[in-house]
Amino acid sequence: MKVLLIGCGKMGGAMLRQWVGNDGNNFTIADPGVLELPEGVKHVSKATELAVAEFDVVLIAIKPQLIAAVLPDYAFSLKLKGCFVSIAAGCSIDNIAKIVGERAIVRVMPNLAAMVGLGVSGLYANSECTKQQETDVAALIAETGTCIPLSSEDEIDRLTAISGSGPGYIFEVMRSYVAAAKSIGFDDETAQTLVFDTITGTVETARQSTDTLEALRNSVTSKNGTTQAGLAELMRDGALYALFQKTVQAACKRAAELK
Repeated sequence: MKVLLIGCGKMGGAMLRQWVGNDGNNFTIADPGVLELPEGVKHVSKATELAVAEFDVVLIAIKPQLIAAVLPDYAFSLKLKGCFVSIAAGCSIDNIAKIVGERAIVRVMPNLAAMVGLGVSGLYANSECTKQQETDVAALIAETGTCIPLSSEDEIDRLTAISGSGPGYIFEVMRSYVAAAKSIGFDDETAQTLVFDTITGTVETARQSTDTLEALRNSVTSKNGTTQAGLAELMRDGALYALFQKTVQAACKRAAELK
């Protein structure tokens, strides 16, 4: 496929690094501010440098507030049977259709881990998309990590609250955990190693195990032991459970408001 990527910021650039060299797709970046691109990627600064109906996919990777001003200049470059793909958070398919008309549009919600090929993305295709288009876009997104097909656009809001915003929650948990390790005498480097590797190993253990998370937790919790003492504080009065419920509900509500 020939893919035009409008914008090459943090997320667009992260995904591009996973795509380049992995398949036979060709990429062109439209971004006047980009300074450095992977080898083999074409760059244009303005729409007039592109041909009409040149691309199979036009991927929108600019800030949502810029879409109405920028997208019309590039919409002509999509082939008649082509597909618009948006990774812009908070911009609905209806809002994109108001600009480009009744065209095939896929909305994708990625997350930051796409930059290391371990992203989690939700994908919803409108009724104008063919099965082949949906399959092709899903395959492209899967090169950045896990791609989850969604049956409605409303699910994007819920997924945003979990995996889209999730790295922010986890970074803060990790930051607090590192600070706690330092509070009992570890230096910064050792504290980070202990926390990062403990989290990585625990996630992989859970991924490979057939046990539930509760069973795994119980398996490392000896009666009157250190883990039980720590968990008693972490889980006191159900505060942690309630906090995560409020966290994702607030994020989900905000995602819906942004549309």
